[in-house]
Amino acid sequence: MNTRDKIILIGDTLIRKRGYNAFSFSDISKELNIKNASIHYHFPTKTTLVIAVIQKHLMLLEKFKQNVTDENAIQKIIKFLSVYTIAKSEGKISVLGSLANDYFTFEPEVQTELKILTDNTLNWLTHTLKEGKRDGIFQYKMTDRNKALMIITNILGAEQLSRVTYQHDFHKIKENVIDDLTK
Repeated sequence: MNTRDKIILIGDTLIRKRGYNAFSFSDISKELNIKNASIHYHFPTKTTLVIAVIQKHLMLLEKFKQNVTDENAIQKIIKFLSVYTIAKSEGKISVLGSLANDYFTFEPEVQTELKILTDNTLNWLTHTLKEGKRDGIFQYKMTDRNKALMIITNILGAEQLSRVTYQHDFHKIKENVIDDLTK
């Protein structure tokens, strides 16, 4: 892995463990045992770094979507929620959950990239819910988009709240999201 990719990886981890405003290039340079100037060579500003992190997650989302294309809707949702579970087990929260907290502190370029990632996630989830409803797998009365919003807000809220309460609270909410779809 090259230095640029290592910086993105560490930046991503710091954002998802501490939050965007709670780390600096100095934290990354200490971890990599390099000078801040080396980080600035690849990312002149923290804004350029967070954009790279968001773009990494956009690519990961596209890869995820390709990997689950042939699955049925319930399997897609289970695997989608598993991504959050894996992050949680590593002491992280999702990049959406972390960056949404700091949205109004970002430069417009970061806000735009975060909006693109959010929209792509919601659009995929909405489409998957629509597919599951069409196939008779899911039962719910609200619009597909509203249901997608409910799922995202539940899981992002569970990530945050279970930092304060208990790890098992996150898992219970995740299970309830799946159960609620199939009732």
